[in-house]
Amino acid sequence: MSYRIAIAGAGIGGLASAALLAREGHAVTLFERFAAPRPLGSGLVVQPVGLAVLDRIGAGEETRRLSSPIARMLGHEARGRKVLDVSYPAAAPGRGIHRATLFGLLWDRVAALGLPVVTGAEIAAAPPDGAGRRLALADGRDFGPFDLVVDASGAGSRLSPLRARPLGYGAIWGTVPWPETDFPRDQLRQRYRAASRMAGVLPIGCLPGDPTPRAAVFWSMPLAELDRWPQTPVADWRAQVAVLWPQMAPFLETIRDHAQMTPARYSHGTLRRPFAPGLVHIGDAAHRASPQLGQGANMALLDAFALAHALRRPLAEALPDYAAMRRWHVRIYQAMSAAFTPMYQSGSRSLPWLRDLVLAPLSTLPLLRRGLTHLVAGTMIPPLSGTRDP
Repeated sequence: MSYRIAIAGAGIGGLASAALLAREGHAVTLFERFAAPRPLGSGLVVQPVGLAVLDRIGAGEETRRLSSPIARMLGHEARGRKVLDVSYPAAAPGRGIHRATLFGLLWDRVAALGLPVVTGAEIAAAPPDGAGRRLALADGRDFGPFDLVVDASGAGSRLSPLRARPLGYGAIWGTVPWPETDFPRDQLRQRYRAASRMAGVLPIGCLPGDPTPRAAVFWSMPLAELDRWPQTPVADWRAQVAVLWPQMAPFLETIRDHAQMTPARYSHGTLRRPFAPGLVHIGDAAHRASPQLGQGANMALLDAFALAHALRRPLAEALPDYAAMRRWHVRIYQAMSAAFTPMYQSGSRSLPWLRDLVLAPLSTLPLLRRGLTHLVAGTMIPPLSGTRDP
C-alpha cells in the first residue's frame, strides 16, 4: 500500500520517518519551519534500540564511526561518593553523538532519496479534507490533500493536543573540544549537589570532516536561575561549576560567551491517543519528558520505525496499531522518568538522601544492576509490542 504522506518537522523523528516511509514506497513530502533545515541542541546518547533503527535507515555505520561509545554512566555527589554506576554490555554500548552530526546523517539519507522538502513552512493547522488532511501554513500557503499527516514538529507542535506539565528545572548545554584531561572518553560523567545542581560531561565523538574529539557539557539549575543565566557573568558560572567539580574546569575553558551555551526547558506529558483520522503524532509531539534517562531521540526513532511498520496495513488499522506497538514502552519510560528526575533535578532534600544512601547501595546488587542497564539501554520491555523489531 502506498500513501501520500506529509511530515511536519525535520528533526530526528521527522527525518527518520521520511527515510523509512519513502523506503516503504510512500509518496512523502517533508515540511520544515526554518528556511534551511537545522538541528537544535548539543549532545545526546543513541541507545542500542535507537541504533537498531538507524541501521534500518542506513545511517548506523556512520553513526558508529562519528560517535563515542559510552560504556558506562557514572555519577558522584558533591563530596565524591559514587551514587550512580550503570554499565552497558560490551557488545552494545550507547553512542554519544552531537545532535548536528546525527541530523546530518539522517538528512543525507533523505536527500539521497530525492524527497521533496518545503522550507520556511510554519505549520498552522492540518484541517480534514475528505478522508485525509491538508496542511495550512502560517503564511497562507496550503498543501494537500494527503492521506496522512505525521506530526513530528516537537514540543512546540501546533497540531498536537498534548498539554505537558512544565518541569521546574532546566539546563544549559554546550559543545567543546575535548581538553587535555584524564577523563575516560567512554563514560558519561555527572556530579550532583543534592538535586538542585547537576554538572555533566558527555563524549560525543567528532563532526563530519573534523576529527577533533568533542564533549557536550551541561549544567542543570532551577528555572528562576536559568532565566537569569544571560545576566550572569560567564566567569562566575565557570567558577561555580569548578567549586562543585574541579575536574570539569578544563572542559569550560573555551566557553567565554553566553551564546556558546543553549538553554533548555523541559516538560512532561503523554498523549493517551497519539492519532486522529488522517493525523498521527510522534516524538515530542506525542510524549515529553526530562532528558534524565537519555531516551528522547531514541523514542522518536522508535516511533518512526513503528509507524512505518504499521503503515503496511490499511490506514484505518495502521494508526491504532502504531499506538498499540508503542503504548507500553512509552508509558513505562514516562513513568520511570517521572520517578527518577526529581532525584536529580528538584529542590527536594529527602529524595537525594534516598538516592545516595538507599538506592545507590541497592543498585550494586546484580539483579538491580541488570535492571538499570536495561533501563538506560531502552530495553526494559520490548520497544515495539507484538514485533521482534527493531
